[in-house]
Amino acid sequence: MTGPWAAVGGYAPPSGWGDRPDAEDRARAWCERLEAGEILYFPAPPFSLPDPDRALLLGQRWDGSAIHKNISYRPGADALGGFGGAGAARAEVHRVLRECSARLLGFPGEFLRPYRGRFQADYASFRPVKEEGRGLPLQRNDLLHMDAFPSRPTRGGRILRVFTNLHPDRARVWLVTDRFPALAARFAGAAGLAGLAAPPAAPARLAARARALLGLPGAGRSAYDRFMLRFHDFLKEHAAFQAECAKTRIEFPPLSTWLVFTDGVPHAVLSGRSAIEQTVIVPADALAASPHAPIRVLERLAGTPLDR
Repeated sequence: MTGPWAAVGGYAPPSGWGDRPDAEDRARAWCERLEAGEILYFPAPPFSLPDPDRALLLGQRWDGSAIHKNISYRPGADALGGFGGAGAARAEVHRVLRECSARLLGFPGEFLRPYRGRFQADYASFRPVKEEGRGLPLQRNDLLHMDAFPSRPTRGGRILRVFTNLHPDRARVWLVTDRFPALAARFAGAAGLAGLAAPPAAPARLAARARALLGLPGAGRSAYDRFMLRFHDFLKEHAAFQAECAKTRIEFPPLSTWLVFTDGVPHAVLSGRSAIEQTVIVPADALAASPHAPIRVLERLAGTPLDR
């Protein structure tokens, strides 16, 4: 694995790394590099990944009839979603994802110490279906995009994701392009930043309050969240950008792990299957290099706060 988007290619923490005198400084440096748009890569999972659990996930018959595109796990609710199986098969998949999620959550809390005790656990997922040829245009992972969650607003918190390729012999292939600040400077105006940054009119405020009272998905969405959802779709629909932007191809080998802020690194997934992933939300006040955060980039462009 090579290239500027894999600046820590081949790095793996040595035994006892967390007890080194400079451990805190090194952890902060990794956070800063991640926040600046680098991808941190490990050639083997830097956390426990039992072979029987991996074999159980890989051994299921993922024929598309019993699943959605992803199997999801919500740590806070201990809830499994997207899997239509029942009985012992469902119980085992639920157990494996529960335990994998706990291990994946423990890793950034130790390796990225400035975030420890500060981040919010979001969904974990297992992605058994091959990426090639999936879905409608805005659901396609092979179009360059930055992540934003329609039902889970972050209000400026950053989306950090830990991926592991569980497939025994097939790489997971990404494309990446310029970091968020460059794309925002180029496209945020055309994507409608000024309109979303303006204070909402009274009807919009009333509608937002009603959504919050009813507990509807997306309630509490800030101007930042609304823009990021629009920007996600804008980039996917921008045919010239998709065709002409500079691209770097990255191949993540079997059993490799990588960490990336997917709200700041535009990425497309070209191929691969059987990846497991855990998402955490890092609040803006826990960041080590907050000027890189998309909300701060957009606020500088808009000249106004966007967390309202």
